[in-house]
Amino acid sequence: MTTDHGPAGRRAWLGLALLLLPTLVLAMDMGVLFFAVPFIATDLHPSGTQQLWIMDMYTFLLAGLLIPMGALGDRIGRRRLLIAGTAAFAAASLVAAWADGANQLIAARALLGAAGAVFGPSTLALIRNMFPDPKQRQGAIGAWSGVMMAGATLGPVLGGVLLNHFWWGSVFLIAIPVMLLVMVAAPFLLPEYRAPQEGRFDLLGAALSIATVLPIVYGIKDLAVDGWNLQPALVLAAGLAVGVALVHRLRTAANPLIDITLFRIRTYTGAITVNTIAMFAMMGFTLFTSQYLQLVKGYSPLSASLWSLLPSIGVGAAVGGFGALAGKVRPAVLLVAGFLASAGGFVAMAFVDPGSSLALPLVAAGVIAAGSVGTVSITGEMVLSAAPAERAGAAGATSETAQELGSSLGIAVLGAAGAAVYRSQMDDSAPEAARDTLGGAVTTAAHLSGDAADQLLTGARNAFADGMHVAAVVGVVVMLGAALAAHLLMRHLPASSAPAPAPEPEPEEEAVAA
Repeated sequence: MTTDHGPAGRRAWLGLALLLLPTLVLAMDMGVLFFAVPFIATDLHPSGTQQLWIMDMYTFLLAGLLIPMGALGDRIGRRRLLIAGTAAFAAASLVAAWADGANQLIAARALLGAAGAVFGPSTLALIRNMFPDPKQRQGAIGAWSGVMMAGATLGPVLGGVLLNHFWWGSVFLIAIPVMLLVMVAAPFLLPEYRAPQEGRFDLLGAALSIATVLPIVYGIKDLAVDGWNLQPALVLAAGLAVGVALVHRLRTAANPLIDITLFRIRTYTGAITVNTIAMFAMMGFTLFTSQYLQLVKGYSPLSASLWSLLPSIGVGAAVGGFGALAGKVRPAVLLVAGFLASAGGFVAMAFVDPGSSLALPLVAAGVIAAGSVGTVSITGEMVLSAAPAERAGAAGATSETAQELGSSLGIAVLGAAGAAVYRSQMDDSAPEAARDTLGGAVTTAAHLSGDAADQLLTGARNAFADGMHVAAVVGVVVMLGAALAAHLLMRHLPASSAPAPAPEPEPEEEAVAA
């Protein structure tokens, strides 16, 4: 790595390609098990609770450990931590692939989440070091954001394809050659960087961070799926209470986990706020799109996932377009344009009904995702540029954690709005399972006679569409509010939004053994 601020060379771009590989696997593993659940249930016989933990343990540990891992990488070396994370991810993938019990699979998924929490902060922080030129860094982060979204889309599809030919454990093995490649090539293509700071790692701050994020994410997701329940509400409240203690710790510790004074930087705070709202929009409506394709239109899970690839075309175009305009157009203009585009997608979703052409929901979903990902590709560079180079890992991890919370809130808020309308629209005479969810109605209808089944499905699908319309209206309001917030928070930035990089301390150049 060089400490000048000129354009990055070929080695940096090859290093970026290498960094995108674990990023892709990380995102794919979030949804790769979607179609494997029936096969796992047949082989491992998990209880209902165990089955939920098999699916959720990965994202819970991932969200909870992002900030501690980002701060740890800043201290011990970002390349060193990345290599350790890839080794742990490969080992956990092997254990998960040949797990012979539900608890073993849950433990393997937990290790996958813990190891995966290394990838986001380390890769983003290394991008910050490898691309000192703001415009090149913008393009690199845009590629990172696009790969992250592509992985989330490809995960269920690849899982479905593998399950058509192999056993369920094969979905975990695809990560192993990627991790091995990163472990071998990282010492040659990636620079090492460790912040030149003294003091012990803030273990108490790390514990408080985990105890804050995990209960909040768990509580939000549980309330979103099952509706109001005292237990997840108490867990959520406990997480918020620990969060107060975390803020106090960050303000008073001699060597805090993250520098809370970063939030005094208007650009940094604004970028994280925008990121959170963007993920609220995109992930919040993904729930409706997937259900619409499968339960309203009647596509199989694999067919539905293949159709859901089409909106990614708009995502790719948005990342490229926003990247080309960055530095030429004021960031506030681009962010407002992205949120207004997402608002337009929500407006289109408000007109989707059970009889609509498939093109309408797919185009609407593509516009929502394009606007959201476009804004994230802009703000990701702002976060890293606004933070000092030695804090890049923790800064990127904070941004990713905010995105995780935004995703959970989107599913919770929009899902709750849709569910409330669905239940109010369903006939009281319908079976209880059918009144709760559209999936319950489809399952119930399979055991009814022809006319009764058709009547139940028609009513349930119309009620679902009504709920989706209300959620779309909520999405429009949130996006318009986000556009206003982006204008107010970012209007001070000129077209060349990235501040001139401050001189960076000389990084460690010693090789790190894989």
